[in-house]
Amino acid sequence: MTTEDPQWFTSSYSGNGGQCVEVAANFARSRGVVPVRDSKDPGGPVLDVSTGAFASFVAGVKSGNLDAV
Repeated sequence: MTTEDPQWFTSSYSGNGGQCVEVAANFARSRGVVPVRDSKDPGGPVLDVSTGAFASFVAGVKSGNLDAV
């Protein structure tokens, strides 16, 4: 069991409009998940996304395939 704390960060591409998510990528290797939370509610719920699903999401964003979503 690990007592590692999530190291939250917001993308440098995010503006300061308050509509951002934070991710804790430091859990990707050790736990196989990327925790995601709403930056406006750091004490709120956290969604654990599998590393594969998160990588697919990022690839979709980068390729522009999610522009219409």
